[in-house]
Amino acid sequence: MHDSDYIYAVARLRVKEKTLLSDGDVRQMTQMKTVPEICDFLESRGWAKKDSPAAMLEAEENKLLDLMQELRLDPQFLQILAYPRLFHNLKTGIREVVTEETHEEAFYEIEGFGRSEAVRLLTDKDYDHLPDPLKGVAPQAYELMLKTRDGQALDTLVDRACLCAMEKAGKASKNKLFRQYELLSVALSDIKLAVRAQKMGKPLSFLQQALAPSSLLDTDLLARAAAKSREDLFAYLDKVGFGDAAESLKQSGAAFERWCDNKQIELLKQEKYDIASVGPVLAYYLARENEIKTARILLTAKANGFDDSVIEERVRAMYV
Repeated sequence: MHDSDYIYAVARLRVKEKTLLSDGDVRQMTQMKTVPEICDFLESRGWAKKDSPAAMLEAEENKLLDLMQELRLDPQFLQILAYPRLFHNLKTGIREVVTEETHEEAFYEIEGFGRSEAVRLLTDKDYDHLPDPLKGVAPQAYELMLKTRDGQALDTLVDRACLCAMEKAGKASKNKLFRQYELLSVALSDIKLAVRAQKMGKPLSFLQQALAPSSLLDTDLLARAAAKSREDLFAYLDKVGFGDAAESLKQSGAAFERWCDNKQIELLKQEKYDIASVGPVLAYYLARENEIKTARILLTAKANGFDDSVIEERVRAMYV
């Protein structure tokens, strides 16, 4: 895209930013007592009116993707944003083909690689016609699941491949925000994995195999710290500039997840006013994803009767 195209796209998004949820909106929803109250509030803010909260959230995700298409962004840029969904559909498709158990609702609706395309290509082992980022890992992942029926091993292999693809895309990007966002996302994902593995008592060999290379972390040192103890993991994070992550982990796992998302939102706000680049477009896209995620957390929490104090620990900071 040319600078003039970005100026047009950012101008459109400036109008839409006025409808984004604010921190005040989130606090207001947190104080609501029921799921229908929250749904009514979201509908008053322009969210789709649907028969269920799940349908509402799905409709908002589809609206966001449709908007990105309308803005005529670089297709490669859109595909990179879709990496987590692409690799998720690969895992889900392999599970369905190998186990012959159908879970249609588990797939993301992605043009060219939704459930029907994924199942067909994997059934035929037609790896050449998979989306390019999936071609390298798909045969290995399929054979692993076929031989072991080990879903966790499948997740570990494919998730690492996804992070490697994101790291590669981040390094290659000429856009500062996109590069920083992708590299930060990989580092945070590695930290999350190390935290989970440490809690489960996973050995060093598992961590070294599962963690993806990161420009912001020495993943070998991260693996060794996590394999030793929780205290060693915290000490390593503090040493490499992620001390706030360690502090949030000391509070709770939910506080840590929120810290990760808020860290990314802080990064996005830095590029909000650069109107002649992809930065504000990326920022808007990720801000919308963040508010949809927050709405999902709130709706799930209210449906399960969580206390407000528990919910407040989980909700994310907003972009506006």
